[in-house]
Amino acid sequence: MDRKIDSGISRREAVKVTLGAILAPGLSRAQSAGGDVTAETAYGRVRGFSKGPIKVFLGIPYGAPTDGANRWAPPQRPAPWRGVLDASLLGPRCPQIPEDLIPEVAEGGANEPMSEDCLRLNVWTPAVGSGRRPVMVWFHGGGYQTGSGGNRRYEGTNLATRHDVVVVTVNHRLNAFGYLYLAELGGSRYADSGAVGILDLVAALEWVRDNITQFGGDPANVTIFGESGGGGKVTTLMASAQARGLFHKAIAQSGIAMRHVSPEIAARTARALMDRLGLAPHQVDRLVAMPFEQVLKGVTPETLRAFAPVVDGRAIPSDPFDPVAPRISADVPLILGSNLTETTFMKSTPLDSIDEGTLLKLVQQNLRIDEKRSAGIITIFRHANPGASNQLLYQLISSDNWLTVNVARAAERRAALGGAPTFVYHFRKTTPVRDGKLNVPHTLDIPYVFDNIALSTAIAGDGPDKHALAEQVSSAWANFARTGVPDAQGWPAWPAYTPDRRQVLVINDRSEVVSDPRRAERLAIAALTPGA
Repeated sequence: MDRKIDSGISRREAVKVTLGAILAPGLSRAQSAGGDVTAETAYGRVRGFSKGPIKVFLGIPYGAPTDGANRWAPPQRPAPWRGVLDASLLGPRCPQIPEDLIPEVAEGGANEPMSEDCLRLNVWTPAVGSGRRPVMVWFHGGGYQTGSGGNRRYEGTNLATRHDVVVVTVNHRLNAFGYLYLAELGGSRYADSGAVGILDLVAALEWVRDNITQFGGDPANVTIFGESGGGGKVTTLMASAQARGLFHKAIAQSGIAMRHVSPEIAARTARALMDRLGLAPHQVDRLVAMPFEQVLKGVTPETLRAFAPVVDGRAIPSDPFDPVAPRISADVPLILGSNLTETTFMKSTPLDSIDEGTLLKLVQQNLRIDEKRSAGIITIFRHANPGASNQLLYQLISSDNWLTVNVARAAERRAALGGAPTFVYHFRKTTPVRDGKLNVPHTLDIPYVFDNIALSTAIAGDGPDKHALAEQVSSAWANFARTGVPDAQGWPAWPAYTPDRRQVLVINDRSEVVSDPRRAERLAIAALTPGA
């Protein structure tokens, strides 16, 4: 394990000063104001640091390294250590290729080194060894392909300080390392290979169950939450028998796993990767022996999104929310929602003026329908949004098609179970960056949830209005984690979603509950894929 233990100096310690300079603000020991603090885990003692009233532990191993024989195998427990493990720096992130994101979203990403020793988690807690606080376990975005728990927008100090909760963020296997389905090519040894990234999350929750009491948390009150791919991970775990009982509430922000990849498609993806690496289908052992840098060469920007959880009948027995919501988690209260113009974070989404012809062409491409049906969709959206520009109409149409309609579908299917409540929101607080052209992009909700506006001005801007709303949103999320009721001072009572009333909390400077907001647009997009 490449860490400093007692007086031994590792390579990691040798580059500590360099890493401290490039790590996201708030996540480096060098920026803490307090001294060392230690806590006990089932595998050994860890040394973190104090940041004001909060105790911070970074890069704690919850699983063994995933290289060698552990590559594409279910996660193994970490080896115990003697002495005290340094937990003052973020652990490595899973090997990955960079995504082509707009700078406002890319800014804030962590710069941890990449390694297959990536099963690490970070903890922010008001106190060590005392109290039973709600635990909020965050799964990062980036789909199932990129990202890490070290993004500075996930810094847990404010959430832990202001709401007396324990915050945990998690790194896990991604892209080909987490979801390369090799069961067809390599046999039973690789039966779980298409879902090991999800099994890593189960292992992280098992670590929380077994260790979080030592960090002041309550293992009987754990909320999992995440945005984008993190929301997909949350909703995937809601359908997982292995995760049953490891969490008690769930929040999925701008991401829902309705369906996953079939074994047939996943096997084709595996064969294609091996072909790009010059390997025959039977040479799985050579693939396992490759350095991760070489394996990563088989993951191209064009194929990146092909790597996702596989419905293997084992770790993922069926599609999580299609055709019904998972009954196994019917007793788990859920928050889910989306942002008004999610797709403005994509470079392909127009932010400046477009003409009628361009709008029609883009809608055809996005919805994959003919010209006549596209024109009908545009007419419905234009009537429901009088005065909206052509580019805003496209932003609304593409965002509803990508996420917002599935939020309603998932909520409907949850309500049909007759179990715990589902609370639905629609985030509409615009950002002033780029002169407001981004409107309400994907990821904009994150700094409001973590109350990290000051660390997220590139995407959120700054100002009293944003800090006030962040206080409300973070309060609601923390109160939900504590009690199952997402209330916040200054907000109306937030009722559970029902198919007949479809009550949604529209989050803005003046938040309000609306029955079936944007009904005409929802029905128009939903009709394109009835029963999906």
